[in-house]
Amino acid sequence: MDATASGQGRVYQAAGNQIINHHYPPRPEPGQIVEGDIPQCPPGFQPRPQLLQRLADLLGEPVQDGQGSAGGGAVVICALAGTPGVGKTMLAASYAWACQAARWPVVAWIAAETTDQILTGLAALAERLGERRSDEDAAAAARRAKAWLAATAQPALLVFDNATDVAAIRRWCPATGAARVVITTRNRAFARAYAPLEVEVFTPGQAEAFLRRRTGLTDPDGAAELAHELGHLPLALAQAAAVIVRLRLSCAGYLELLRDFPVGDQLTAQHGDAYPAGTAEAIMLSVTQAESALPFAHDLLSILAVLSPSGVPLQVLSALSDAGSGGSIEPVRLREMLADLTDTSLITFSEDGTTVLMHRLIQRVLCDRAAHHGDLDAVLDQAIALLQDYTDTLPDGAQTWAARAAVEMLIDQSDALYRRVPADELPDDLLALRIWCGRSLHDLAELARAVQLLEATLADCERVLGPDHPHTLISRTYLAFAYREAGDLGRAIPLYEATLADCERVLGADHPDTLMSRNNLSGAYHAAGDWRRAIALLEATLADLERVLGLDHPETLTSRHNLAVAYQEAGDLSRAIRLFKAALIGREHVLGPDHPSTLTTRNNLASAHQAAGDLKRAIRLFEATVSDYERVLSPDHPDTLTCRTNLANAYQAAGDLDQAIPLYEQTLAERERVLGSDHPDTLTSHIYLANAYQMAGDLDRAILLLKASVSGHERVLGADHPDTLTSHTYLANAYRAAGDLKRAILLLKASVSDHERVLGADHPSTLACRNNLADAYEAAGNLGRAIPLYEATLTDRERVLGPDHPETLASRGNLAGAYRAAGGLGPAIALYTTTLTDCERVLGSDHPMTRVVRGNLVVLASEAALRKARGRR
Repeated sequence: MDATASGQGRVYQAAGNQIINHHYPPRPEPGQIVEGDIPQCPPGFQPRPQLLQRLADLLGEPVQDGQGSAGGGAVVICALAGTPGVGKTMLAASYAWACQAARWPVVAWIAAETTDQILTGLAALAERLGERRSDEDAAAAARRAKAWLAATAQPALLVFDNATDVAAIRRWCPATGAARVVITTRNRAFARAYAPLEVEVFTPGQAEAFLRRRTGLTDPDGAAELAHELGHLPLALAQAAAVIVRLRLSCAGYLELLRDFPVGDQLTAQHGDAYPAGTAEAIMLSVTQAESALPFAHDLLSILAVLSPSGVPLQVLSALSDAGSGGSIEPVRLREMLADLTDTSLITFSEDGTTVLMHRLIQRVLCDRAAHHGDLDAVLDQAIALLQDYTDTLPDGAQTWAARAAVEMLIDQSDALYRRVPADELPDDLLALRIWCGRSLHDLAELARAVQLLEATLADCERVLGPDHPHTLISRTYLAFAYREAGDLGRAIPLYEATLADCERVLGADHPDTLMSRNNLSGAYHAAGDWRRAIALLEATLADLERVLGLDHPETLTSRHNLAVAYQEAGDLSRAIRLFKAALIGREHVLGPDHPSTLTTRNNLASAHQAAGDLKRAIRLFEATVSDYERVLSPDHPDTLTCRTNLANAYQAAGDLDQAIPLYEQTLAERERVLGSDHPDTLTSHIYLANAYQMAGDLDRAILLLKASVSGHERVLGADHPDTLTSHTYLANAYRAAGDLKRAILLLKASVSDHERVLGADHPSTLACRNNLADAYEAAGNLGRAIPLYEATLTDRERVLGPDHPETLASRGNLAGAYRAAGGLGPAIALYTTTLTDCERVLGSDHPMTRVVRGNLVVLASEAALRKARGRR
């Protein structure tokens, strides 16, 4: 029977450091959870008690002791609708403040303009709740947050701010439970879908009260007239009050400035989409006054106007260059600048003070002004440069997990910029930023989102920059990486092939990027089981890298390592071991004995020794490498856990289950703790441990573990992922070992069909699954089906893998055993004899497979002699 595990013993390294190592945030502290950028209470805030009471009546009053009635009924949802600037967001914030004051256990504020924002916000909430698994993508984590909200009996508030799509909110909003949901929106469709609450402008009395409170004028002359001029709009009144305070004006004096302001000189006419009465003038008066008093205001306001309306973190803004300083703004100076702007009411802060917020209507006016003066492109360039400067401060590749929140924020910021630029005028740097975002999503295992973003970005690059631009080639490479990681080799390989052809044509055959592209294509061939093409390409690439970059260049060493992996997979173990040793010597010399890449090669050399049957040497090398991993990376680092799994696998191959099983159990427990129960490595640990239980005869535990692994693979990776197909095969084999042959055969027949559909009829995993089906037929006594299937599989393996591949030799042994079971001693002895000769030549006389074939041949020879003796009598 063939083994078809996912092969953790062999780590294929793609060029450009594409191996992903995961780093995980600490679990949240207990206590009240307040998640998201809830706005701070603004200066001179005008309470709206009647509106707030109506909202409370619709949702239910905040409970003073923090305890709520049990959930179970339909969740209570209210949609706050109204025109821009009426205060929908501030009304929702008022309710959120009240819930916080009432000690509600959970208060969450989710930006909801796009589905990505909703997913990111809910995923962040899941993390705060302790519900997010370590390696889950945003969608899976969002589902956990939704499920928690639907099930909790505790009072919880969920605010979807600036929602645009009813279907998206319906999908991600809990339908039942004790949570209360508030939606702020300009889309009137929400008022038809949920209980509506129309938010109107201030009443005249509220408008005058606000002006008195905000300006400090006890009897403001002309307040009623000013409020009427501004249509009683809260946003416009806030702008007016701020200018009145800073210029020490009366309401009547401000009204005169407002009416005289030449707004047509600043803004482009908005055909069919005019600003509310007096609002554009009021905002521009605030902007003009702020920029005349604060030298930094123009650039800072302009940049904030084009970035995400859901907020801009202070860490991003700290990358701005301070006028005259020649460097980044000091944190204290940045705070001072933003505090001055807050006084103008043009911006505000989130409740925790970490994020700067600008109202969408103010953003719209400022963008309109920049477009009117022809400055918008320059502003967008400044904003893009700001985000690029911030990305330079973030870890990438193996360390991306440490900056997951920052990556999500940058995706939101780049999306905001993307929406502001005409499709045919996308700047190179913005496309580069979106490629960075797509690559980071890939590194975070957000494969569906990575594919979606990279597909769109590749189309943009091809349309705007042309098919040969470096950004186009890079985006195509990262999209191929994402396809491959998702198990979609059918799309990955053609994309790698096209990229290589373009690199050779545009950059030349010897350009380092071309050589890396060739290396990446060989890795895809290898993943598809096409080892011959992978080896041919790797051999040519290694020769070129040695010639162009030198024998000891890190990329040359990686290529040498990868070629050794390919030789091992192709069954050429002696050549693989020689090349692994050469790669190990090179990496120890160039990178040092403790470099992670050096440890990877040492781990794979041990695996090659194991495949060659030298278990003592393999175990010694695995034990030393595990110790080095623990010392260099930590005992619970994902790479340490992989090497420990390989050591357990070697113990099992040596028949030492007393050491193998406890090590498998320990590694599974640590992976569940470090990576989470749904991480692919954790799911693979289930398979290895179950296989050891099966070997020990504990079939009940083996089958239970394999069922959990199948379910987890289907949920996390999808039904058609290669690792999911592997898990099905292992479960079927366990059923066969337990004597449930009917179930095993049904599952294996389905698995063969799935393998052929997803991977192709000639993929090595497909051939292994077909061999397992033949084995199940033989165990069931159905030799009429087993023998033809064994024969077809042997023919295919000889054609695809070659006559000397270990799996081909195993197929010969399986077919000989079936001939023997059918009573055909002559054909069985003949096939065992040729197989023994080949095993001794290819694997060596002491290899476990050689010893098994030799033993079977001895038994058959004895049976033949006995038959012959009986025949004489």
